[in-house]
Amino acid sequence: MSVLPANVRRRARCCPLLPRRGRSRLPKGRPRMIQMSFDELGTPLRDVTFVVVDLETTGGAASTDAITEVGAVKVRGGEHIGELGTLVDPGTAVPPGVVALTGITTAMIAGAPPLPAVLPTLLEFLRGGVLVAHNAPFDAGFLRAACERHGHTWPRPPVLCTARLARAVLPKDEAPSVRLGALAQLFGTATRPTHRALADARATVEVLHHLLERVGNLGVQSLEELLGLARGSAQHRPTQRQRAKRVLARDVPSAPGVYLFRGPRDEVLYVGTSGDLQRRVRSYFTSGERRRRVRDMVAIAERVDTVVCAHALEASVRELRLIAAHQPRYNRRSRRPHHGWWITPTAEAFPRLSIVASPRDGAFGPFASRKSAAAAADTVLDAVPLRPCTQRIPASGASASPCALHELGRCAAPCAGLQTPEEYAPAVRALQELVHGHDDTALGGIAADVDALGERERFEAAARRRDQLAALIVGLERSQRLAALAALPELVGARPDGRGGWEVAVVRFGRLAAAGVARRGAAPMPVIDALRLGGPDRAPRAGPAAWSTRRGGAAAAPLAHHRRHPARVRRPRVDRARARRRPLEPLGGAGATGGRGGGLERVPWIMRVGCGRSLLCLIATT
Repeated sequence: MSVLPANVRRRARCCPLLPRRGRSRLPKGRPRMIQMSFDELGTPLRDVTFVVVDLETTGGAASTDAITEVGAVKVRGGEHIGELGTLVDPGTAVPPGVVALTGITTAMIAGAPPLPAVLPTLLEFLRGGVLVAHNAPFDAGFLRAACERHGHTWPRPPVLCTARLARAVLPKDEAPSVRLGALAQLFGTATRPTHRALADARATVEVLHHLLERVGNLGVQSLEELLGLARGSAQHRPTQRQRAKRVLARDVPSAPGVYLFRGPRDEVLYVGTSGDLQRRVRSYFTSGERRRRVRDMVAIAERVDTVVCAHALEASVRELRLIAAHQPRYNRRSRRPHHGWWITPTAEAFPRLSIVASPRDGAFGPFASRKSAAAAADTVLDAVPLRPCTQRIPASGASASPCALHELGRCAAPCAGLQTPEEYAPAVRALQELVHGHDDTALGGIAADVDALGERERFEAAARRRDQLAALIVGLERSQRLAALAALPELVGARPDGRGGWEVAVVRFGRLAAAGVARRGAAPMPVIDALRLGGPDRAPRAGPAAWSTRRGGAAAAPLAHHRRHPARVRRPRVDRARARRRPLEPLGGAGATGGRGGGLERVPWIMRVGCGRSLLCLIATT
């Protein structure tokens, strides 16, 4: 029997909780097929099972207080499905203040079942539903703590707070207070709250139905929109004008890809990516948004264009390319995806380290800031005997005065003619060996300094030295990985899509050439072969990519393993014939890993290798 009042049933057309009736009637026994409208994309509220829960406890702290009574009511589509109510023995006396508030005494709960006997039944009653409560964090917190205390797994159901929903729906002048008693009086509910669990749960059900009637007028028709409305704070809730623009998402497909918001002059305002374009674009008009600039963007947007992609990697690459091409004013991140700082030796008789904003042959990086690049360069100078000064020194005839570093034994003073280019050359070769990953002797020297400082109990100095060494190793590893990928003529990566198929990407010389998906039941290799044939050819570029050519097929080795990203991906094919290189061998550097010459290998997804955003920018470069 429905718990809705008659006046609510008469106005059911406004309530998204109840099924809509068509004009035609179907014969008895025939199922009614209800076509979802655009406003109901998501989980329609009429199909959602709400489990309204109320708890009475011995206090307000879930970690120390206990539950004394449980009340729960299950409803779906406005219809009452079932109830659950019982007293619970907390194993302790009920405080006098709680007795005065609820009327539950220690004598009443003496013969009640303990919480370990009640909790499994309550969790089963809650299964598959949305947990609803007035001041839901209180009730959900006690249930979560009870599960942890008694060895049950908290099912993490969606949680809806009717107090927050009421504040989002009702104006302040109509509902100055959102206490359960005040709302029950406002709506004239048949059941009045009495600080007893089942009665309060029944009252909350009626309040919920009245609130759902109101949200229907706001255009909220799905569970996702309802939860978003309740979560958002008052100043971030979508306005009526913003909700009216949800028609812009009408033709957006439910697929991975990139979306572009366009303004009045057809200019690109914002570029984003999502695994579900339809849901993400729709959320801009129906969910609370805390970023002021995004709210301003939505206010002036007039069209949404989409680019459907095969998977998340292709979408991320296309996003970077579109942001770099259009420079949308509402995108803060990734407007300069190729910006970074690099450390490179200068081209002169006595090379020194220079920090530059663009990569070139012999450079390593990128570093996020000039400051971090300068710190790494200082650490290199401590490990490799290059000159730290910035003056240009001729190959012969230098006659300057030696500086203090010469007296300290940190420079051989080529500026004073005390060192020839031939004597300086071993330091340059040591730098090249370190940057290319061929020799880590210099790193070992810095590590020995850390040990020596620790043995002398200079722990702060040892920690600083350790951090400098770690930053340098990370920079070298990133640089070697980027160079290895950029030098590889063709790499095909595949990752399970979670539905029995494979996401496939073809990368040539560090740039994404083709992307596709081998669906469940389809053989992946024909899909891979078609992508390899259809993808555009890429030419190698000048710059740090040339480093990896000295070690042949080792360019692919850094992709063989990365313990920080455990995603399991296979490398179905590496084209060694086009590269004319030796089989894979280990790369002996900061990012050294093992490799094998043939067969399928498990490697991380290309986008997630340790270089992170830098690697993605490399793949995105056109």
